[in-house]
Amino acid sequence: MVVNYPNGKQYTKPVVAKTQQNRQRKKNVFSNRGMSLEDDINDSNITYLIQERAVIHKKPTPIQIVNVDYPKRSAAVIKEAYFKQASTTDYNGVYKGFYLDFEAKETKNKQSFPLKNFHQHQITHMRQCLRHEGICFVILKFSSLNRLFLLEACHLLDFWDKQAHGRKSIPLTELEKKAYEMYYGFSPRIPYLDVVDQIIEKFRM
Repeated sequence: MVVNYPNGKQYTKPVVAKTQQNRQRKKNVFSNRGMSLEDDINDSNITYLIQERAVIHKKPTPIQIVNVDYPKRSAAVIKEAYFKQASTTDYNGVYKGFYLDFEAKETKNKQSFPLKNFHQHQITHMRQCLRHEGICFVILKFSSLNRLFLLEACHLLDFWDKQAHGRKSIPLTELEKKAYEMYYGFSPRIPYLDVVDQIIEKFRM
């Protein structure tokens, strides 16, 4: 299927060589866990849903289908499509009566998290969520260090606004001060709701 961006540029899926090492990694599913932040969060959300603790899902990206092939009546193959609009954040849902909305990002950097990983429409969306008293945050992963942080959106917006006259990244030392560091578990893989509980307590103070 061909998928195009709104500007007409064609989306190309990255090609990963199927080396012996890659095939071996696929055989051992557990060892591959943690390699993708998105996969870890999705697994965590499934766990929370099964435990009836929260209902949180990844937002689907809307597309406009322009070309469909019908090889037979029982099947249809999408040949070409366009992203209809820029996405907002990755995840949203409900927990303890609170609306949650958050984004997940990774970097290979070791000393700071680049603000260019975020887009203006995502920042605008977070501001809107905060104005309506939603709980909004980002989950950041330093893949080279295997460290995870949950940073509340209010702090992210502060870093974002200051980049016009300052640095264009969030220093790791600042995250260690202002964010919540999280550690991998088993079920859920990323226990981010434990941090959300702390945020909710601040709401109630």
